[in-house]
Order: sequence, then structure tokens, then C-alpha cells
Amino acid sequence: MSDLSNAPIMSGGPEPFYKVWIKALTRPNEQTFAELAASPSAKATTGYLWYFIAALVQFFFASLIQNAAMQQMMQQFSGEYSQFSSGGGFFSNLITAVCGAPIAAGVGTLMFALMVAVVQWVAKMFGGRGTNDQMVYAMSAILSPILLVGAILTLFSAIPFVGLCFGIVSLLISLYGLVLEVMAVKGVNQFGWGAALGSLFIPLLTILCVCGCLVIGSLMLMGPVIGDVFSGINQSLQNVP
Repeated sequence: MSDLSNAPIMSGGPEPFYKVWIKALTRPNEQTFAELAASPSAKATTGYLWYFIAALVQFFFASLIQNAAMQQMMQQFSGEYSQFSSGGGFFSNLITAVCGAPIAAGVGTLMFALMVAVVQWVAKMFGGRGTNDQMVYAMSAILSPILLVGAILTLFSAIPFVGLCFGIVSLLISLYGLVLEVMAVKGVNQFGWGAALGSLFIPLLTILCVCGCLVIGSLMLMGPVIGDVFSGINQSLQNVP
């Protein structure tokens, strides 16, 4: 792709957020994100606000579904628990979701900010021309609507037998979002596909490797403790008349 195709086109003025989101999702090419990066509204604070609100909605619905599923599981295995919690299960789940969603959304937004900062730092090493504000704005224009769609799909995924279909749809949307992220890195920084792929996937693979090593190390350290716990549970069950 030539440099001319990546050249940003200045827009006449700030656009409503929904138009920015629609443009980011329905015009999958690097030119789209070059235009978004050149917008006078391309600020990190705007991107962070979009992401926080979308994450808040997504975590709220996900918490409701997970709490309800956990309660149903507990009811199946314990009749006493079922009688105890039958009165106010929904309200307790609602309170948990309302209290927990802002915290989870805040943590998620912080992780989003750190990830985008690392991606843009690597892009600068590859000769990228964009800024962190432009990268946050473009990435949030992709991920914020995807999070909102994911919140809706989370509700449908709770439907028995039908939830698997919506899970597949959610996976396809996530893959599409990943493709758009590569285009965003390329369009914002105005370099080649190899540099865009490297800027996005080098941090992702590094984080996955570090997290994998931490999980493996933790399991190795906690292995004897977990074994003792299960041994104690087995002995208790054997002593029950």
C-alpha cells in the first residue's frame, strides 16, 4: 500500500461517538483509522471514557449472568442453600453487579490504557508517526462498541442450547476486532503491515508468555498445598457415616 493511501484526510469537525464507532466497524481499512487519528476529537480522555462506559455495561451484565449461574449450581448441589437463598437471590446478584462492575470497568480501562501505550511505544520503535492519544482514540472506537455487543450476547448466551451459537458469534466478532486493531495500528502510524503486526502482537505474546509463566510457577508452588486440601476433603468424606 502506498504512502498516499495512508495519508490522513482531515474532517470538517467533531463527529458524534456513534458515527465514529460505525465508521470504525463498517469501513475496515487503514485509511479509516488514519482519518480518525487526524480528527480534532482524537484525544486519549475521550477514548478512555468510551472504553470505561462500554466495559461498565459489559461487566454489569456478565456479573449478573455469572452470579445467577453460580447460584443455580449451588442450588442443585445443596437443598439447604436453595431454601436459604430463594427469597432474595436476584437482588443480591443485582447488588453485587452494581458494586462490582465499576471496579472491574476501572481495572479494565487501566489495562486497556497500559496495553495501548505499550503497543504505541513498540510502533514508535518501528518508525510509527502516530501519538498515544490517536492510538487510544482509534482503538477505543473499535473495542467500545464490541464490548457493548458482547454485553448483549452475554445475555443471550445464558439461554440453554442457544447460548453456544451466540458464543461462536462472539468469537467471530472478537477475531474481526483483532483484524481492525491491526488496521488501526497501521493507519494511525502510517507504516507497513509487518510493522503493524509486530507492534500489536509482540506486546500481546509477551504478556501471554509472562502470564503463562506466572500461572505455571504459582501452580508448582501451590501444588503441595492443593494436594493437602484435597486429601483432607477425602478423609472427611470417608469419615462421614
